Amino acid sequence: MGNLTDHAKYELELAGLFDKDSDYDGMLGTAVMELVEKFSEQGHSGASASIVLSLFKEVVMFKNLTPITSNPDEWLDQSEMSEEPIWQNKRRSSSFSRDGGKTWYDIDDRKYNNGDTWKKKPNGAEKSPETPKPTKKAKKTKDAS
Repeated sequence: MGNLTDHAKYELELAGLFDKDSDYDGMLGTAVMELVEKFSEQGHSGASASIVLSLFKEVVMFKNLTPITSNPDEWLDQSEMSEEPIWQNKRRSSSFSRDGGKTWYDIDDRKYNNGDTWKKKPNGAEKSPETPKPTKKAKKTKDAS
């Protein structure tokens, strides 16, 4: 084993992630070690390691590496489930469209919105999130001493 695999195994053991009484019966430690071993086998330098890790994280979290498009092949019709016209992007599952992908909104991050917003009032205006009401602060009392 190399420095990385030794380090990973030691840290996972300290955290108890191989223990049968840990989450998922110790399988998390084993799963992480499989990934670490493969990554270590690839022999990345510092620069390539950072790039590979960044790309890996994005794709395993089902994030898109390039902007989503209005290509109909990217959109899955979910209208039957929602009882209104709605499409979900296959590449970014948090992006939805009401018009088959011509415009869309993202429920996780507004910067991905493209001509639509998450909630609309019947007149087409965007609903703003409710502002929390201030709570009353307890009055300070003076000690009777």
